[in-house]
Amino acid sequence: MKRALASLLLAALFSTAGFAQKPQHTFTTGNGEFLLDGRPFRILSGEVHYPRIPRDQWRQTFRMAKAMGLNTITTYVFWNEHEAKQGQYDFSGNKDVAEFIREAQQEGLFVILRPGPYVCAEWELGGFPAWLMRDRNMPLRTNHAAYMEPVKKWLTRLSKELAPLQVGNGGPILLVQVENEYGSYGDDKGYIAAMRKMLLDVGFNKAVLYTADGPQQTIKDSLPDMQVGFNFGPGDAKKALDLYKQLRPQGPYIVSEYWDGWFDHYGHTWDNTDAEKQANDLQYILSHDSSISIYMFRGGTNFGFMNGANSSEKGDYQPDVTSYDYDSVVNEAGQPTKKFFLFRDVIAKETGVKAPPVPEAPKLYALPEARFTTGVSLWDTLPKPQHHEHPVTMEEAGQNYGYILYRTTLPHDASGTLDLGVMHQYARVYLDGTLVGSADRRVNQNSVTLPLAKAGARLDILVEDTGRVNFGPKILGERIGLLTEVTLDKERLLGWDVYPLPMETPQESTFHDAACTGACFYRATMHVETPRDSYLDITALGKGQLWVNGRNLGRFWNVGPQGSLYVPASWLKSGDNDIVIFDLDGAPGRAVHGVDHLIKDGGTPDLGK
Repeated sequence: MKRALASLLLAALFSTAGFAQKPQHTFTTGNGEFLLDGRPFRILSGEVHYPRIPRDQWRQTFRMAKAMGLNTITTYVFWNEHEAKQGQYDFSGNKDVAEFIREAQQEGLFVILRPGPYVCAEWELGGFPAWLMRDRNMPLRTNHAAYMEPVKKWLTRLSKELAPLQVGNGGPILLVQVENEYGSYGDDKGYIAAMRKMLLDVGFNKAVLYTADGPQQTIKDSLPDMQVGFNFGPGDAKKALDLYKQLRPQGPYIVSEYWDGWFDHYGHTWDNTDAEKQANDLQYILSHDSSISIYMFRGGTNFGFMNGANSSEKGDYQPDVTSYDYDSVVNEAGQPTKKFFLFRDVIAKETGVKAPPVPEAPKLYALPEARFTTGVSLWDTLPKPQHHEHPVTMEEAGQNYGYILYRTTLPHDASGTLDLGVMHQYARVYLDGTLVGSADRRVNQNSVTLPLAKAGARLDILVEDTGRVNFGPKILGERIGLLTEVTLDKERLLGWDVYPLPMETPQESTFHDAACTGACFYRATMHVETPRDSYLDITALGKGQLWVNGRNLGRFWNVGPQGSLYVPASWLKSGDNDIVIFDLDGAPGRAVHGVDHLIKDGGTPDLGK
């Protein structure tokens, strides 16, 4: 009976017209169920992140979600996207999260909001803005004033955008998450209670608040008088739901993240998952009276410098690739996969509701070749430096992301081990302009052997931010650059010129035809008759960054596994398109060209070695 009532209500909500006639709802819990307007309601949600999807594709993604049988969209809010500079807020363009939520409502979908301030999400520093890390003692995720004061200012500003969109105010937001998977980080329930109070105080009081975590971690961060959700992956459905019902026999139940795929790391092979096994899990979850949010529905792309990094139990550093395809039900480019149709069939069978027709999927095209015919050396484009006696971090230099160059001169003739101390994340070392070695946090490299050099020789250490860790206690130390002193044969090197190289936009210096090798910018022109979604094959490139018409498409690295970068049609224009790369391993005459698919396991995976 309960399932029948929920299915009837779900069928009514699939009509956009019906939704528009009654935009204001009540949403509560009672009798072991979620109640929408006093009637049982099962949440069938899929996670979609607004900055990972081009804005012009939001509606297409929502329509695809409805066509799979979903009635809700889940999204995080990414603090670092909106407050890149402290006190300066940006909700424009692809960062207009309120418009994202309004469009979901217009397409007949409800919303689960996950405002953080910490979100994880395989996103740079878990969504925290880099400027927080200028304070080397910043007590992230604690009830400490140094942390809670900027958090409250941020959530207060966010509430102006999103509090009016709660279900009690006529909007689509049903649930608002308090913090995120905190039990996987700590066990201070006083902090969770303070975060709940803060959300209520700033205006998130017209929706149901909840916490979410793994089944074993929930006991450390859930409050007895607040809704809780469970997060887990394939094969754990029965075990997790059994525990869920032991801990919360009163219900209601929501699998707040069911992981339908996984993310990928540089230097490793691509992670592929089992669609049939996941469809069986979905059937089990729905047949046991649980709501669900599928993580991810469409993963999208870590454009720019926004990929995060994992830190394993052994402490290994594992940066994530640019693609966040996630092997999800809808792929990076917005196309439904085999998994989509399996899930669609399960949802229709379990709810008794026939979903709308599947909309036409985006088509991918192979764009023409763009050959890099002009270049300029990084060394010819350096800005004015800062001077510091000791190395400073990227954050202390006032920079968020990108690269940072440290330069000094050797005080006397020397050779031997150059120890970079604590270095995050990847470095190239040059002596009088010649590359002499590299260091890579992935494999715990932090030293380079220098050949004999004369007094006054120029030493350059170019450090790349390959993504801050986004999960676990490691985030407390996630600063970029040289975090400690640098020594040569155990003698400290002092007197540094520090060059911030944020590379937010492509290099505008004069490009020329003379050959440029090593750390160089290159420019190419791609002529496109009609802009279309595509991928750029990057397997001919080394390690660096790529911009299309001034927009940062993301990273490339020839250790794999990603061999092509997604380029949305809306980033292209009819006629000539400007393609710029920065490549640490640059060489003249290389090219990129369009392909109609994501190249997985491209390059030469080194498995983190």
